[in-house]
Amino acid sequence: MDTFASTNSTSQRELIESVVIRFAGDSGDGMQLTGSQFSDTTALMGNDLSTLPDFPAEIRAPAGTTFGVSGFQVHFAAHDIMTPGDAPDVLVAMNPAALKVNLRDLKPGGLLVVNTGAFTAGNLKKAGYDKNPLEDTSLDGYRLLKIDITKHTLQSVESFGLGNKEAVRAKNMWTLGLMMWMFGRERDSTAEWLRGKFAKSPNIAEANIAALNAGHVYGETAEMPQGIHAYEVPRAKLQEGHYRNVTGNEATAWGLLTGGKLAGLELVLGSYPITPASTILHYLSNLRAYGITTFQAEDEIAAVCAAIGASYAGSLGITTTSGPGLALKTEAIGLAVSTELPLVVVDVQRGGPSTGLPTKTEQSDLLFAVYGRNGDCPLVVLAASTPGDCFTMAVEAVRLATKYMTPVILLTDGFLANSAEPWKIPDINSFEPFPVKQRTDPAGFHPFLRDPQTLARNWAVPGTPGLEHRIGGLEKNYDSGNISYDPDNHHKMVKVRAAKVAGVADDIPLQKIDQGEDSGDLLVVGWGSTFGAISSAVLGARKAGLKVSHAHIRYMHPMPKNLGEVLKRFKHVLVPEMNNGMLVKILRSDYLVDARGLNKIAGQPFKIAEIEAEIRGLLASS
Repeated sequence: MDTFASTNSTSQRELIESVVIRFAGDSGDGMQLTGSQFSDTTALMGNDLSTLPDFPAEIRAPAGTTFGVSGFQVHFAAHDIMTPGDAPDVLVAMNPAALKVNLRDLKPGGLLVVNTGAFTAGNLKKAGYDKNPLEDTSLDGYRLLKIDITKHTLQSVESFGLGNKEAVRAKNMWTLGLMMWMFGRERDSTAEWLRGKFAKSPNIAEANIAALNAGHVYGETAEMPQGIHAYEVPRAKLQEGHYRNVTGNEATAWGLLTGGKLAGLELVLGSYPITPASTILHYLSNLRAYGITTFQAEDEIAAVCAAIGASYAGSLGITTTSGPGLALKTEAIGLAVSTELPLVVVDVQRGGPSTGLPTKTEQSDLLFAVYGRNGDCPLVVLAASTPGDCFTMAVEAVRLATKYMTPVILLTDGFLANSAEPWKIPDINSFEPFPVKQRTDPAGFHPFLRDPQTLARNWAVPGTPGLEHRIGGLEKNYDSGNISYDPDNHHKMVKVRAAKVAGVADDIPLQKIDQGEDSGDLLVVGWGSTFGAISSAVLGARKAGLKVSHAHIRYMHPMPKNLGEVLKRFKHVLVPEMNNGMLVKILRSDYLVDARGLNKIAGQPFKIAEIEAEIRGLLASS
């Protein structure tokens, strides 16, 4: 915790600038709900924040084991922050397994809140402890707050007549109440949320609210150990406007909706549930009133084919997936390239290969997105950099897909999908519409007539009088759109499709330097969700006097026209990415720069310190 003053004489709370809290427990302990409610309340109180949910892939791993540990980390501050924090200042461990998995990350001297009620002989054994760590010296390096949360929870809900199982479930709310007291959070919004969630079971709602209040009262009245007390994190100074807490998947859904409105098209989502993309389907299915049709298909192939069919019929087809699903969709995406239909494919990347790490984050689909189809099969690839940026890039995906009659793959990842940040709600009137003009004139029509500037073919809705046509995956004659096996014609069509996608570079922003000078000793180049960690690391290095800059790429294919010039203005180029070296390969092959990779493939986002150490080491050795 970063302290910037001693105490507030009115509230007797220690003023701190920022804090990182991690809630950890069994996957049935409700840690994701606890963390999300703490985050929502924190956003309402005007702090900047960033979150990192972390949960197992199993629906219900064996209770009490390290395999079933679920965590939620939230970093909130009185200033602008960009990451969920390298290491927690506070760790809430609801059982021995949560302590075992997470203790190594807690800062030395950090606050450790432990539910002693779960430290039974059986749970200790499941977690791999030979002896109780609460009874030896292994935790002496931390400020330890031992509370039998289970016991206090049962007492707080006793009057509601719940069964023991239902009563114990409220311990996450008791814990939330305690942490809300410790960091000065309001409880009203959580109580209102509970009453809405359990509207059909008001007794359950009131029991959880009672547990929430009891945890808060405990903090107010209990005599805390030395060095443990209440804190206050003042409001952050954010730009004026209306804000809400948003995850990347929420922002993506709203961006797709907004893009459809700006294009004047109805949206059709063909999707198959897959972690961590499924919630985009959930969000869009709740937006039917805004002209969105959602279709949950029987598999990934049916999902993308339904979206392509929707585009052929004059709507904008969208499909959402993750790495394994993108592999299954590949042939159909090639069909969309060949038929030159607009299609937006959202790939929320996760650890691979195969089913890999379903709930962990990775950036390992970049080469697949850019190159991974049979034949010369170019399309546009974009990447979002923050949860809020998912909105902007989803709108951009719709714009480019409809203007250039091409599939567009939007890359996000599990970190962006599930993490949250305060997002300034944009004014829809500030966006310039890009209405789609579909072909209605039959004079001289054939389906592959092209716009001379964009090379996009005309888009004719089936059923329009005089515009009857057919399209498909077989090669077409450039002059008529009919099937053609002529070798010279095939050569021409491949070149035209490539030129169309390459021409998108004329319609996207030039690459900018996000931080630092436009030339110097080192340029750190990132893409996707590494933005926050890279930006923070570069800021720290620059404060130490190092000549380092940061450039973040959002247009992955084609890349900005000036990127090669930007790269060559620096002595060294460092590329941190959560894969085994993908962007660095593209930069080295396309721009002939001696870029160096920093690769992390652990299912977890970069820590600021990891990138800053690499920056310092590289410059020290050069």
